[in-house]
Amino acid sequence: MNFIDLVTTRHSVRTFLPDPIPKEILQEILEAGRLAPSAQNRQPWRYIVFTDPAKIRELAKKTGLIGLSNFFIKDAPCVIIACADMKKNVRINRQDYYLVDTAISFQQMMLCAHSHGIGSCWLAAFSEKALAKYLQLPRNWRIVALAPFGYESENKSMYGKVLSAFAGSAQRQPLEEMVSYR
Repeated sequence: MNFIDLVTTRHSVRTFLPDPIPKEILQEILEAGRLAPSAQNRQPWRYIVFTDPAKIRELAKKTGLIGLSNFFIKDAPCVIIACADMKKNVRINRQDYYLVDTAISFQQMMLCAHSHGIGSCWLAAFSEKALAKYLQLPRNWRIVALAPFGYESENKSMYGKVLSAFAGSAQRQPLEEMVSYR
């Protein structure tokens, strides 16, 4: 699959098969994140990977009240939490780059996963405070996002359908609305 096909066909997946991701593919996904560019090559990203079904179900309960909207992660065979080590942050033009850097890295992981037929869903609905406490993160780490990863089930849950419709994931603005040539 060429790159434009990869980004065109990638979509948010909210209903997963229970099949685990093979270790070598999970390693490749993580490696794709490791190889991402970052401001001044600081590489602030840190990843916490859950593959144990019982631990994933417990994690789903620890995302805070706002995180309950993403309770579907309990059924994913893998959940990855993208964090940033603020000691690795660089500030340029009054802007912190840990968010940008970690987002680029996480997106590379999602595209790599998709190239293997593995779906994911970028999630920002969680209580950072509650989740950081549960994970016992170092004080200098920030949680940027989390995502379930797994093979997509053809039998979409009603909950997954509602969330997808609410998010408007399939709607894209025309290129003409975002680009100007000078």
